[in-house]
Amino acid sequence: MNGHLIFETTLMVCMHVVGLAMLLALWRLLRGPTVPDRILALDTLSVTAIALLMLFGMYLDSAIYFEAALIIAMLGFGSTVVLSKYVLRRDIVE
Repeated sequence: MNGHLIFETTLMVCMHVVGLAMLLALWRLLRGPTVPDRILALDTLSVTAIALLMLFGMYLDSAIYFEAALIIAMLGFGSTVVLSKYVLRRDIVE
């Protein structure tokens, strides 16, 4: 086995594991008993989407997926902050 085949196989296994993590986070988002559980699941889903995009970009050797992951990271952080602030204070704008 050469190094390139091992690298591709490892990337595919990691993509499948991250996909499973996304499914579990989606299940928690839909079935979460409380609102904080759902916010945490949404944040976890955005982090796993970033990881999947990074792995896919490495697999295809393309830089555009890294830029898309950066955009999702910025949007995910902003949405988590806004949702958490809304849950704590029931108001977004002070």
